[in-house]
Amino acid sequence: MTIKRQYSLPNCTLVLEGLSETAEEGSEPISGQQPMSILVNAECHFTGSNQLLSGGRVFFENLVKTVSAYAQELLSGIAHPQESHNNSMMVGIETLAAENLHRLTLESETESDKDKTIIELNTVELFDLVEAIDQFFADSTTLPDLNLTLVPVSKRYRHPEEPLADRVMPAAVGVTSLALAAVAFLMIPPPQVPEPKPKEISPTQTVPPNQESQPPGASPNPTNSPSP
Repeated sequence: MTIKRQYSLPNCTLVLEGLSETAEEGSEPISGQQPMSILVNAECHFTGSNQLLSGGRVFFENLVKTVSAYAQELLSGIAHPQESHNNSMMVGIETLAAENLHRLTLESETESDKDKTIIELNTVELFDLVEAIDQFFADSTTLPDLNLTLVPVSKRYRHPEEPLADRVMPAAVGVTSLALAAVAFLMIPPPQVPEPKPKEISPTQTVPPNQESQPPGASPNPTNSPSP
């Protein structure tokens, strides 16, 4: 009897079909489900693009390990090379130049043929696939012998950390330069502005009485002019 497991997300659905080699007729299923210990076929459907990946046990193992390691790389921000798990069914994933796009590649090689499948995923589809894989590992009745071990990234792949003295030095130099500039500014004496001198009026210069209140250029008062 074929056993089917399905792990569904909005943008990705993981379907596993297999058999049970330990279940006997009339035995009680574990947690209400018949355990699956032999994987016959694995399919990964992406809803938005109608794309499909499928294969057997080797394909599924490589898919799980490659996608999980790639997601760890994205979340940590530390790039490290991926090791091929099986040469007959290689799964690779890489970041494209376009924003939020990832290329998932499946290469299968047989004695007579070599096939290659390429699928481009956005970030939402990628992490829905990661979530579907997490649901699979949370299901103890499906392939209990398949385990995923994520190890910390080796130190040789980490970016070299800048020493504390090198990080503090630019800020210290900037503060010191600002303080020196302020002190130099305070030491500069303020400019002296000379006081305006009072305007001297010559004692011989007289102003006619009838022109004291008239502005410059105004004509004299006609009432004071002599009659012809």
